[in-house]
Amino acid sequence: MKIAIYSGSFNPIHNGHIAIAEAALEEGFDEVWMIVSPQNPHKKEEELWPFEMRFKMVELAVKDRSRIKVSDCENDLPRPSYTINTLEFLQNKWPRHQFRLLIGGDNLQKFRNWKDFQRIIDQFGLLVYPRAHQSENPFGDVPNIIHFTAPLLDISSSDIRKRLLENRSITGLLPDNVAKFLLQKFKTDPQKPVF
Repeated sequence: MKIAIYSGSFNPIHNGHIAIAEAALEEGFDEVWMIVSPQNPHKKEEELWPFEMRFKMVELAVKDRSRIKVSDCENDLPRPSYTINTLEFLQNKWPRHQFRLLIGGDNLQKFRNWKDFQRIIDQFGLLVYPRAHQSENPFGDVPNIIHFTAPLLDISSSDIRKRLLENRSITGLLPDNVAKFLLQKFKTDPQKPVF
């Protein structure tokens, strides 16, 4: 099977993430595996909600989407979570699958800063979706880097977190069941959600 690996903090997952995963399926991938990262090496740990909560939200978001799966495999791998380690773990566990890393165009701009970036490109390849305000492709025309079209939704996890703290609406930004789950967590006191 051809599998697109969509790794992220998903802090929280939102409709933009789902739209990108669905667009990747339209590119001929059999499945998209959403890997919830316990600790992104490029983000501060205090910015992240608890791993279990983020994982639960991704489970809720994809539960009716049979070709989009959620994985917690990075939770058992050494931290910080380096993508090359995750990809090699997956390839060793499922040697018959063909894995390709799904990233945004903004991450492509910084991709040379990733651990073993060239090995990721050579061994697995990249599937790159557009992001607003992204610059030109810094890698040029590389066969193992595929660009595809995905909806440009103006939604961000940081904006959703801010809206929750300010007691503002999050309607339409996340799958309904995820929004309901989050609102329950923030119901009693937006400054002290029940995690």
